[in-house]
Amino acid sequence: MLLGRILTPHGFLRGRLHFSERVEAIEEAPVDGPYILPGFLDLHVHGGGGREVMEGQEGVEATVRFHLRHGTTGLLATTVTAPLDQLERALQGIRRAMEGPWGKALLGVHLEGPFLSPHRLGAQPPFPLPPDPEVAERLLSLAPVRVVTLAPELPGALELIRFLAERGVRVQLGHTEAGYEEARAALETGAVGFTHLFNAMTGLHHRAPGVVGLALERGAWAEIIPDGLHVHPAAIRLALKAIPGLYPVSDAVAAAGMPDGVYPLGAHRVEKRREGVWLGESLAGSTLTLDQALRNLVAWGVPLEEAARRLSLYPARYLGLSDRGEIAPGKRADLVALDEALRVVEVYLEGERVA
Repeated sequence: MLLGRILTPHGFLRGRLHFSERVEAIEEAPVDGPYILPGFLDLHVHGGGGREVMEGQEGVEATVRFHLRHGTTGLLATTVTAPLDQLERALQGIRRAMEGPWGKALLGVHLEGPFLSPHRLGAQPPFPLPPDPEVAERLLSLAPVRVVTLAPELPGALELIRFLAERGVRVQLGHTEAGYEEARAALETGAVGFTHLFNAMTGLHHRAPGVVGLALERGAWAEIIPDGLHVHPAAIRLALKAIPGLYPVSDAVAAAGMPDGVYPLGAHRVEKRREGVWLGESLAGSTLTLDQALRNLVAWGVPLEEAARRLSLYPARYLGLSDRGEIAPGKRADLVALDEALRVVEVYLEGERVA
């Protein structure tokens, strides 16, 4: 049982939360205690605590344990562009991790590539491939792929979007030089989201709206990195007004939670300097954790209740997960308790305290 200010589907309520593996009851009572929120869901995370998912099973499990300490009770293990044999090994490692003791915190895979624009790789290693349904089918056979990021202007991209959408994969536009019309064609074909909005895509110009303009005009879902480096807070506030399903992601890499120094990002070696991670002068993922994302959003004017829902309920709905993302009877008891400063006090995964 937990006592405190519980975020229910109807708002905050002071009371007692009864749970085992699932939430059993919420009892209103005049009690004091921490904020009790649904566990955070991170749909774009490469690593943390010095490890990354491209290492295989051990790297995936270490990444999960690191982010659990920061309130993330479910994540998509996110790959980077790599030679096919390395991608295949990484996916096999993710599948094994999902079958292991930490699998209940793994939601599946986010393939960030390899079908990216060679001109918008950013910090992605230089191994992009042209869209190819046969390659995609091979990758999908190795692990539960839930999200694929691709560049819609590439030859064959629309065919691949149809192929993926028919298999229930959520296609996101990212690492792309597409113009507005090319990106709109991708949405009309079955793409549904935008990867790290504003970053590694064509920006908004009043005569050439680009991918950003399309997202702001008609996007239903998009992820965004609220670390204060990737996107200005004013641009985040704009996106919150325009995109109903905007949800934060960490885009965390191995350097998250580590001292300044050099860390892996697939085939690259990137440098953590203070709060940023850099490949030369380009940002290379982030050191963000979702508890810090919550604090940032609240500091930038987002109400706590809304910020918490965007970190839990919104990504759950995006992936079609009905058993988590909110605190209500019958839902998984994936919970995070925060103090007055919104610092993590306790974390529960299926009712078991893990941090």
